[in-house]
Amino acid sequence: MLVMAGAPPILAADQLTGFPFQNETLRYRVNWPGGRSLGDVTLTAHKAGDGGWDFDMSTSVLIPVVPISDRYKSTAGGADLCSSTLQREISHGTKKVTEKTEFDQKKNRAQRQTLVPAGGGQSEFDLPACGRDALSFQYFARREMGQGRVPPAGKVFFGSGYEVKMDYTGAQDIPVAGKPVVTDHLNVSVKGPASDFSFEIFYARDPQRTPLLIKIPLSIGTVTLELVR
Repeated sequence: MLVMAGAPPILAADQLTGFPFQNETLRYRVNWPGGRSLGDVTLTAHKAGDGGWDFDMSTSVLIPVVPISDRYKSTAGGADLCSSTLQREISHGTKKVTEKTEFDQKKNRAQRQTLVPAGGGQSEFDLPACGRDALSFQYFARREMGQGRVPPAGKVFFGSGYEVKMDYTGAQDIPVAGKPVVTDHLNVSVKGPASDFSFEIFYARDPQRTPLLIKIPLSIGTVTLELVR
């Protein structure tokens, strides 16, 4: 359970901006080890007419030789943000891949189909109760944090299935616009069929639980995603 001391009181939803109260767009600057900015990541949440949510993530990082320009779109419904669809449009240099996953929550099954390149095939896999893709999960995590809870460990889908666990380590100050800001710090571990890695997230203590900073350790150093105000 999170210690929410110092967090502002939750007001009526119509007085609050940002997810999960209203539509939201967040832009992050991608900083390479040493501080050089190489691009940005934009996250958008849009409330759908049926009460669910449409999520979008676009990434533009000008890495030498292999520039990255990816876009991910997700739809989720219900209070628990169970996934309906996930589309991944991946562009890494000359490599172009587009795939779509459709989630059948009633049958606890999902179907993944490669659209580009043509003839990429399709596969099916089992879902846990309320299966979530990576985009839906990160918004679900914020909603849980806003209720004073750390999201439970479980499987999250992003192409393949990944076991994700979030560990709350306590309050931690980080600089924002040159001033120290108290955040809630979580370590996130991710384990998939061919990967095992971790990263850090620093959440603001606002009702929206806005991610202010993300640190991703790589072999070349730590890449950071810093919220641009």
